[in-house]
Amino acid sequence: MHAFKNKRTLIIPFLFICFTVYPQPKSQAYINYINTYSHLAVIQQKEHGIPASITLAQGLLESGAGQSEFAKKSNNHFGIKCHNDWTGDKIYHDDDNKGECFRKYNQVSDSYEDHSLLFKNKPRYAFLFNLSPTDYEGWAHGLKKAGYATDPVYAYKLISIIENYELHTYDLMQNINENGAAQNSISENKEAPSAPIGNIAAIQDHQVLKNNHVRYIITLQGDTYGSIADEFNISEKTLKAYNEITGDAPLTPGAQLYLQYKKNKAGKTYPTHVIREGETMYQIAQTYAIKTEKLYLLNQMPFNEGAKTGQVLKLR
Repeated sequence: MHAFKNKRTLIIPFLFICFTVYPQPKSQAYINYINTYSHLAVIQQKEHGIPASITLAQGLLESGAGQSEFAKKSNNHFGIKCHNDWTGDKIYHDDDNKGECFRKYNQVSDSYEDHSLLFKNKPRYAFLFNLSPTDYEGWAHGLKKAGYATDPVYAYKLISIIENYELHTYDLMQNINENGAAQNSISENKEAPSAPIGNIAAIQDHQVLKNNHVRYIITLQGDTYGSIADEFNISEKTLKAYNEITGDAPLTPGAQLYLQYKKNKAGKTYPTHVIREGETMYQIAQTYAIKTEKLYLLNQMPFNEGAKTGQVLKLR
């Protein structure tokens, strides 16, 4: 965190297909978020030239569809950190490091505006504005190139969300209606159970993605291992085994939770990884959908040895 179609086919070279959307009913939490905040993304595109689809996808991903405790407490839907020039309210939250300083806003719309100004005012994002505001793929990869997020597959996550929820249609909008909503709000999936936005535990329709050919979901507020196991008709024990979870480790919103066993090595596009401060071998294994044991073996490391900042790990 810098701080988560028209029927068009996303064409990606074969090597990049390790991260694709797996067909699944749309998440009600995602739909609610899009219908609530799409007009803010459209306004930002009109005023600043940032694709509405990119803004919405980032808001969904970074805030857990607006349901993470951090987003609720701070109205910060993009995980924007304080930086030296921030003079507004602050909130402290564990991210790459413990107790990091993040911006706190009076309302969500302030977060959307600040997100746009961050891109406009930081020189490292300047090249993005040479792209068309309808080139969401270029923007997604450009954000990763500019260092917006440390997640190595961040661009593909954004593209997957945009494609699955047809967010690129908002890039073509010029107007919002009298209620302030973007004019083509997404209709609810009639097969998906309806639930109040605050009752996320009752929503049984997570978006399923693939990473390294392994299916996984992003957890939402209120999820438990048991509720997810029930949703996908597997046992809780098996779900924990897929994710190498032992005991009663807590399940936090925004986590990658795999629905199959992970692989013995990463996809071809990710041969190595440079360890960042605070990362663990398990976290790295989860990021690339590799079994932790295999990651140790690939690097000929003793199992009792932790990750060392700056070390280059072999992933395949």
